[in-house]
Amino acid sequence: MKHLKNIVIIPARGGSKRFPNKNITLLGGIPLLEHSINYAKTNKINKIVVTTDDLKIKEIALKNGVDVIDRPKELSGDLATTVSAMKHVIENVEETFDNVILLQPTNPLRPKRLLKEAYQKFIDGNYDSLMTVTRNEQKLGKIVVDKFVPFNYKIGQRSQDLAPLYYENGLLYITKTALILENKILGENNYPFIVDHPFAKVDIDTKEDFEYAEYLSSKRK
Repeated sequence: MKHLKNIVIIPARGGSKRFPNKNITLLGGIPLLEHSINYAKTNKINKIVVTTDDLKIKEIALKNGVDVIDRPKELSGDLATTVSAMKHVIENVEETFDNVILLQPTNPLRPKRLLKEAYQKFIDGNYDSLMTVTRNEQKLGKIVVDKFVPFNYKIGQRSQDLAPLYYENGLLYITKTALILENKILGENNYPFIVDHPFAKVDIDTKEDFEYAEYLSSKRK
């Protein structure tokens, strides 16, 4: 059986309007970025690459012994997509890889065995891609002409009786490299790997998100 080669890509831009310098802000004493680097290191990965346009982020990555791909300006703006940065990495590393694992630094807390279990599911099912999802427990609705219109429930319905809906939690993605080169993170044969864990609610875009991550991190210790 062919031994598959896997690359972890961690995209970390320097610019963040809602939370400046978030990727280098200390969480539990180490930069946010470093949590994803350390997580990748605890798993059997052939290569770990940080793609960034920021010198401080680059210094942190190199200090932690991982490779860095300098992201060009046209792939670093607010409208630049994650997949464009991932494709740029694949096109600029010397080796070839079968699969790409995306770890976003804004999701610094992950269950210890998540990657191992998700990757095994990805391989056993011969999927094109895998994404982590979490069940929604909220009663959602829309505002239409100043009126609230329930979306996933009926007024008076108990929350525990809601039809199961899931959200993309961003903890990790696994994708065949060929898809990334087609500018796709998810393929048609995509597996939604369910994560029922408090860490799935951590996605840092604001200072308030960061404070919640600090709380969970302190409780874990």
